[in-house]
Amino acid sequence: MILTCPECHTQYFADDSTIGESGRTVKCAACGHSWFVAPEGDEPETLRPVAPAAAHEIYRERVREQRRQKSRFAALMSWIVMAGAFFSMGVGAIVLRNDVVKVWPQAAGAYKMAGFRVNRFGIEFDAIERSRTFNDTVPVVTVSGRAINVARSTVHTPLVRVDLKDERGRTVATRYGPITPAVLTSGGRGTFQVVLEQAPMESFEIELSLVDKAGAPPADAGPAEDANTSGSETE
Repeated sequence: MILTCPECHTQYFADDSTIGESGRTVKCAACGHSWFVAPEGDEPETLRPVAPAAAHEIYRERVREQRRQKSRFAALMSWIVMAGAFFSMGVGAIVLRNDVVKVWPQAAGAYKMAGFRVNRFGIEFDAIERSRTFNDTVPVVTVSGRAINVARSTVHTPLVRVDLKDERGRTVATRYGPITPAVLTSGGRGTFQVVLEQAPMESFEIELSLVDKAGAPPADAGPAEDANTSGSETE
């Protein structure tokens, strides 16, 4: 007969005659567990292990399973850490987008396509005033206002660009003007005034933007390609 230990599952060959008609309690030689065997069972004195290494195999399998679980857990944690790092980088790129665009101006287009407003100069307009007058018979448009440093650091002020546009949105005149003072601390305010002489009568909309001083064309030049629109005003 074959006896199987219910505790460690070690199996033994035994002679039926050693049990007797009423059965008896036997003891496992591998783990020491005792259990009752019916008449068809085996007597412990004659028990002979069929697979003496079975208990060790069970232990080794448990160890291997624990290692597999630890490996899966380590892989999961690695993915979580990587996902957290990419998420943090994405949030930082959005929150600090103005600083990113200062270092990498080409990123401004990508931010705008994604629907995020970018202000790489750290300057915003306030209290915009515009007027249309005549100097003798020459039409003159004057645009003035305040420039506020909304950045967290001191900035060197760029130039203010004023575009006059017709009803179709086409630019018909452009002029540039400086912001005074030339350096603004965080939260500081400056002023500007741009005068456009011989302003076309068909001009309908006034648009304000900021451009780098180094890259700006002369005051009587056409529209600049690298203008960074900060706002627009309609007359």
